[in-house]
Amino acid sequence: MKKRLSLFLCLCLMFPLLLCRASAQETAVQVENPGYYQRFQGQNISINVYNWGEYISDGSDDSLNVNQAFEELTGIKVVYSTFASNEELYAKLKGGGVKYDVIIPSDYMIARMIAEDMLEELNLRNIPNFSKIGEKFQYPQYDPQNRYSVPYTWGTVGIIYNKEYVDEEDAKSWDILWDERYLGNILMFSNSRDSFGIALKKLGYSFNTTNKEEIREAAQALKEQKPLVQAYVMDEIFDKMQGEEAVLAPYYAGDAITMMENNENLGFAVPKEGTNIFTDAACIPKGAKQKEAAEMYLNFLLESQVAAANCDYIGYSTPQDEALQLLEQEVRENPVAYPADEVLDKAEAFLYLPQSVNDLYDKLWTETLSTDQRYNAWFIPILLLVCVAASITITVVRSVKKRRQSGY
Repeated sequence: MKKRLSLFLCLCLMFPLLLCRASAQETAVQVENPGYYQRFQGQNISINVYNWGEYISDGSDDSLNVNQAFEELTGIKVVYSTFASNEELYAKLKGGGVKYDVIIPSDYMIARMIAEDMLEELNLRNIPNFSKIGEKFQYPQYDPQNRYSVPYTWGTVGIIYNKEYVDEEDAKSWDILWDERYLGNILMFSNSRDSFGIALKKLGYSFNTTNKEEIREAAQALKEQKPLVQAYVMDEIFDKMQGEEAVLAPYYAGDAITMMENNENLGFAVPKEGTNIFTDAACIPKGAKQKEAAEMYLNFLLESQVAAANCDYIGYSTPQDEALQLLEQEVRENPVAYPADEVLDKAEAFLYLPQSVNDLYDKLWTETLSTDQRYNAWFIPILLLVCVAASITITVVRSVKKRRQSGY
């Protein structure tokens, strides 16, 4: 998907805006109100943006460089850095010491930050493009009054698998991530909420259960899975799956599209038990130094060309209606990016959980990662079988050598 808008955007780079005011500068993308973006010109302002890795169109592969286009249009410098998980983002903000003006967490983390008074209330008059957000993405459960967040992308979670080694039907169940045939070839999320969610859904429970016995049961399942897992990853999944260092991994649909484009042996399946549907949204942390400039950045992300270029490049789905229409029909009809209703009907969003449940997650996740179950009840027999097989192989090879020598 990364190159489908490149020709269109390159043409946009060649022509100034027909409706641009005489005082406004030319920009790399068409925007609805060019004059709106001129108010901070020459003021030497910068904003600190904190986003997921591999999660913005950055100019590579002939794509639009979103941050550069914003800088050229507004005169505001973007200082951009990345995180690997919602939990990493939360810990960084909670620890203090580092200030950001824009962050892009997921739905359940936004709800948690709202509850803990960690986000600034937005002035939507400074974000007029908010009106372009599709109705089903407005007034979400995590931000029911649209006060703290602007939807950025949405998507689902599924299983990325190597078609050379894994059957598609087998990949349509979370059970495959516990299949001993793939020992050492399974990757797993390195964050607690996604990993526990998979274990809970495998067991037939809700992603949002507050039943502590069900959560402990999920923790036990993750401990039993651990000997099979090659590594717990986030952004590292790209190199490992594209390079065929592993054959199975749960991950986000948008990234799956990118990986499948880079390796035709990879496929994607949504498990029959149901999956997570998520929304990532842009927010402004409490105490941000450049709130109005940050709101301008949020508005820029909702410009139709920008939102379309972003989603075309990163593979995720857009909540912006006009941007969706700019994407090619092939993209709009891609069942990975835009799943069928029967998939969405069984999908469940993560909700903000009580603090006592979050604390339990943290405790059990730490236990899971520190648990060494390599030598459990079934691993020892397998190890013995491997040793016996190796011994037999060595004996056979020595016998063949002796026969050859005697024949000479």
